[in-house]
Amino acid sequence: MHQAGLIVWEVLNELRMMVAPGVSTLDLDRIAGKRAAERGSRPAFKGYRGYPASLCTSINEEVVHGIPAAARKLREGDIISLDFGVELDGYFADAAVTVPVGAVSPDVVTLLRVTREALDKAIERARVGNRLSDIGAAVQQWVERHGFTVVREFVGHGIGTRMHEEPNVLNYGEPGHGPRLQEGMVLALEPMVNLGGPEVRVLSDQWTAVTADGKPSAHFEHTVAITAAGPRILTRPKDVAGPSW
Repeated sequence: MHQAGLIVWEVLNELRMMVAPGVSTLDLDRIAGKRAAERGSRPAFKGYRGYPASLCTSINEEVVHGIPAAARKLREGDIISLDFGVELDGYFADAAVTVPVGAVSPDVVTLLRVTREALDKAIERARVGNRLSDIGAAVQQWVERHGFTVVREFVGHGIGTRMHEEPNVLNYGEPGHGPRLQEGMVLALEPMVNLGGPEVRVLSDQWTAVTADGKPSAHFEHTVAITAAGPRILTRPKDVAGPSW
């Protein structure tokens, strides 16, 4: 899974460097699919429940599952969530990063920072003996402390030989509930945080989820293994330290 995760890390870092005004989301998707193939892996999202692309590109008020398109070009002041996964030799890895397009407003800068920090808080709780709900409680507490809201309709998940496995990992709730975390479990942790209210709706394409109030949303994700030595991020190199993204 770490080998799959390194592919995800490399591709997402290349894509985030490509983000600029005038770039289309289809440009990003094509590079994601090409790079995955060059590394001997398969884009995990393409064809999954009918999803038509290799990459999810969610802009501004789009929370998750935005579909790339040639006509969708990035503009100064946008933010874009790049969500990507691969399968390598039967194992999956999944990660996401939200990137500003040029200069963005101060409240959006804060939204991105707090969402990334919420992922850090989630990873820190992914330890042997903790309860599953400790992860979501840490996310919710951090997000709401800063005046933002947590999306509830979409959650993190187990991951391994399938893209989505049990358990679901909520980004909210009270600590001390659910199964105890055990060595060897692997979770895709992915806070989705809104500038406005928590409500979302799905567009007519049956994929793209947007905030109900039209305000921006941010999304950060890593695939994390629970080990005896503590949480291990599988979607970045071992020697990278510090914040998750």
